Amino acid sequence: MIYDEKTAFLDALQNLLEMQIKLAHQGDATNKHSELLSKQAGLFVEKIADAGILELPEFQDRREHIHQLYQQLSLIIAAQKADITEKLNQVRKTKKTVATYRNKSFKHHDTISL
Repeated sequence: MIYDEKTAFLDALQNLLEMQIKLAHQGDATNKHSELLSKQAGLFVEKIADAGILELPEFQDRREHIHQLYQQLSLIIAAQKADITEKLNQVRKTKKTVATYRNKSFKHHDTISL
């Protein structure tokens, strides 16, 4: 594999990661487009790993930069996951509270009409 091909694979992976980060910042880390980008990135990771591109000394800076992009994406997704989990817990608590008040309301209504 020639140098230009290696660079093209790294450029493609970097662009895909940057697009995923952009979507994640917009709150779209789990949509279909982001999923497709993730699959495409996976294909480039396989090609890059199979060719041993990131082990080459001339690509050390690129390796570090791609690693930073993966870390950034992982942190954004983890933060969004935590936010979604918190919101789900709030919804569950609200639902439980409404159900409790509804049950008390029905019981109170029944005793008044007796």
